[in-house]
Amino acid sequence: MNPELFEQGLAVRRQVLGDAYVDAALARANDFNQPLQEMVTEFAWGTVWTNDDLPLRTRSLINIGLLCALNRPHELQIHLRGALNNGCTMEEIRAVLLQVGAYCGLPAAVDGFRVATAVLQEQGVLPGAPPVPTVA
Repeated sequence: MNPELFEQGLAVRRQVLGDAYVDAALARANDFNQPLQEMVTEFAWGTVWTNDDLPLRTRSLINIGLLCALNRPHELQIHLRGALNNGCTMEEIRAVLLQVGAYCGLPAAVDGFRVATAVLQEQGVLPGAPPVPTVA
């Protein structure tokens, strides 16, 4: 493990996802999954997210599309919150989900809209009925 990349990654991970989420994820680490936490923090956050070629908000929008296309609703929820933290708007998130529908299929977009609606309502960005739980 590269301690410098880990620390840089930890800082960006906290900036995007928030201290509470990151603290909880790290607290759940055990002998089995600790290497995964280190890999995620060092590589994804420390190597990729710290690269200055794309702003954080663009990376967030890309992640929304990718996670929706891959049918990863739990990670999609997390990165939707991160996108809001990075200043992405409801309109930008909607545009990404419509793009998913055009290129990955409408079922992927339908699920993405379902998850995004719940997160946007939970975060007070989208008015309406209380969110329906999407993923445990």
